[in-house]
Amino acid sequence: MSGSGRTTARSRVRSSSEPDANSFREGRPKFNRHRGRSKYGSSIPLFNNVSIKLVLAIGFFAFFIILFFIRHLVNSVPEPRLPRAITPFPAPKIMDLPQFQGEHKESLYWGTYRPHLYLGIRARTPQSLMAGLMWIGVKDGRYHLRHVCRHEDDLSTYGWKKHNGRDYGHQVLVDHGMILTTEFLKSKSDGSGYGGDWAVRIDVQIDKSKWNEEFGKGGQLFFYLADEGGNVLDVTQENLNIRENSLLASGSQTDIGDWQLHLKSPDDLKLHYSGFRTPHYHNLSDLVEENLASQIRKHAQLQLSDSSDDSSNVLVFQIIGGFPFTTDIVLISGTDSVSSRVEERVNSLTGTSLSNELKYKEQAFDEKIEKIFNLAEKVDSESISVGKAAVGSLLGGIGYFYGQSKIALSRTLNFRKHVDYVSYWPAELYTAVPSRSFFPRGFLWDEGFHQLLIWRWDIHISLDIIGHWLDLMNIDGWIPREQILGNEALSRVPEEFVPQHPTNGNPPTMFLALNDIITGLKNNEFTGKDRGEISMFLERAYVRLEAWFQWFNTTQSGKQMSSYYWHGRDNITMRELNPKSLSSGLDDYPRASHPSTDERHLDLRCWMLLAADCMHSIEKLLDKETRPGKNYGSTANLLSDHDLLNQMHFDNAYGAYFDFGNHTEKVQLKWKEMETEQSYAPRQLVRDVLERPVLRFVPHIGYVSLFPFMGRIIPSGSWILEKQLELISNNSLLWTDYGLRSLAKTSSMYMKRNTEHDPPYWRGPIWINMNYRILSALHHYSKENGPYQDKAKAIYTELRSNLIRNIVRNYQQTGFFWEQYDQIKGKGKGAHPFTGWTSLVVLIMAESYGTI
Repeated sequence: MSGSGRTTARSRVRSSSEPDANSFREGRPKFNRHRGRSKYGSSIPLFNNVSIKLVLAIGFFAFFIILFFIRHLVNSVPEPRLPRAITPFPAPKIMDLPQFQGEHKESLYWGTYRPHLYLGIRARTPQSLMAGLMWIGVKDGRYHLRHVCRHEDDLSTYGWKKHNGRDYGHQVLVDHGMILTTEFLKSKSDGSGYGGDWAVRIDVQIDKSKWNEEFGKGGQLFFYLADEGGNVLDVTQENLNIRENSLLASGSQTDIGDWQLHLKSPDDLKLHYSGFRTPHYHNLSDLVEENLASQIRKHAQLQLSDSSDDSSNVLVFQIIGGFPFTTDIVLISGTDSVSSRVEERVNSLTGTSLSNELKYKEQAFDEKIEKIFNLAEKVDSESISVGKAAVGSLLGGIGYFYGQSKIALSRTLNFRKHVDYVSYWPAELYTAVPSRSFFPRGFLWDEGFHQLLIWRWDIHISLDIIGHWLDLMNIDGWIPREQILGNEALSRVPEEFVPQHPTNGNPPTMFLALNDIITGLKNNEFTGKDRGEISMFLERAYVRLEAWFQWFNTTQSGKQMSSYYWHGRDNITMRELNPKSLSSGLDDYPRASHPSTDERHLDLRCWMLLAADCMHSIEKLLDKETRPGKNYGSTANLLSDHDLLNQMHFDNAYGAYFDFGNHTEKVQLKWKEMETEQSYAPRQLVRDVLERPVLRFVPHIGYVSLFPFMGRIIPSGSWILEKQLELISNNSLLWTDYGLRSLAKTSSMYMKRNTEHDPPYWRGPIWINMNYRILSALHHYSKENGPYQDKAKAIYTELRSNLIRNIVRNYQQTGFFWEQYDQIKGKGKGAHPFTGWTSLVVLIMAESYGTI
């Protein structure tokens, strides 16, 4: 996962058309203040001997002449233009294609699209009716209200064990002895409104060996509805009694018509409620806590107030039951239609009918897993179970977001200073997220890896997601790399990391997925209908992909032809051991010690080869004519020229590929007493350079060194391929029993902190996205005739086995997929659950690698 950093520069200057006050005074004509008189002292007779009609005609004509000039002057004042950085790309939107309308759009209307919550449901529309779950858990002898996914809640496990991305999900959450199972189901039947109906089943049990009965023999859930459009939500009865009436609430929405919320349970449950009027939806748990605290003070009871604010747009229902208990909650849409059949539809989505439908969906999920990935022939049953959870976690983490990105106006990347910004246009984004707890929003370079799995599962969802991302492109061909849209997303991000910098890129990993999809077209892996829709998608997307490529090719190019470097590194920092390249996605991976325009970044050069090769494939697929200055085939040939690559990036002494730049190895972090106005002198860890840098290769063996190998640029008969295989398999460099470490143990930066507060991130730990790409290349070379074929195959087999075994073991022991894995003992580290590219373990199990 990449951290947050971005740069830009757009300055706002006053228009030259704005008048200056002094210019009015200086340019004012001087008028005679005394009237002209005759020698007799009388007024001059202006109209003597002149026809009054002629004078009126001349006056009338003069009036229109003056009016014309006034209007011309008004219209000549230019309208203020949007800064280019926030001007949308001038082309038809991809999401306006017919294939994303109609049945497709309606089928994805409802979903678990609030991934930052333990359970959150919304529609893919900016003004949605939303739902969510809270409950009271116990930690360290104290009650806590659970709602938002947080590391500090310290749940033993949570995540979607199974989820098909459309209408079914099964999740298990274990909270200090309390076990909650949540299941989600959508249904479209006769009489239902737009998007159909949905049901949630919540089952609550306890592990008696871990639950202290001093904290009660029952559980308390809080299920809520909130209307972003501000529509009033009605409680149907003051004294809720589900034995007499399952109806809890009702309301109306423009999209779905009238709706009703029902609750049914075979258990003896008590219900209370509270209604709130609020424009804010990111802090609903605060409202619930305040209401409960008030009730405790007044009545010494932990229950909601059974009252509502006027015109409430949020309703919270407290469900109290003795362990174990189960409840089914159903939202029925279109209840105002003549054929609504409400009772029949409620019954079909509760009780035994719901149990049967959930069982059917679960079986369908299992069968689809086997059909697509064929795991039974590849791995054992324990690995298959973990593989299913990986797919479910990724698909269950797909979210819908709406809002405006903040775009920085300064080129200076300094997180310690306030950055002025302008707002992007209001936009929606449908995307998977890397981590529901730590990164519950869209990240551009992560998303390309997510799509490697998602397109294989559901090509329509994949194209929908890619289309949403490409529609975020501005007029220059730039896409903000981190999407912080709406208050729910904004509330989770430190202020200094929010502004996006339009001079900074992010690896164009969408080309990985698009390249795979194009290969699938060539191999006839799609139905005729899907082939047609993919072709229409590529036709509409082509102009945006072209602009994206050109943005990289112009803004990130280096001094030498076919060289590139990541913009946005801080060249004046005094606190970083090695200035980060956040835009590369590899954050603190060591680069040239002194950022400059002389840098040549190996990984970006290889990303550009991928992009050029993919553009060339799309060009041929769509029968596009090659245009001057946009010959993607020639660009791909240039960037894949092995001899040229070696001249620019290969160090014969090390037998490895490196970055190039202004560099010295003699840099350290040193404690220094800082001069301040305070009575004490604080100590800070600052950068200390002991040697003048020179232009040279940057001698750090790690993931970046292997990018030409990942891109399959090295000929299968080249001695350099043998050197790459040696680097990979050397225990003293990259090899571990758990996967390949990100940086060699011999590197001077290995496991070094980058600042006082930044522990090593890409300086040793094992990352699954890079291991997947390396495995893909090993698999390729193991199939290529050449002197190193057998060696590549042996390394591939062992590395694949190590990765699968370690991820499966960690999941079984901890209940989570992890952001990275420790290179010493293989233990999961960082953000968890990491529902993003760690899910690529499924493709590793399936040996499904694509073309590049």
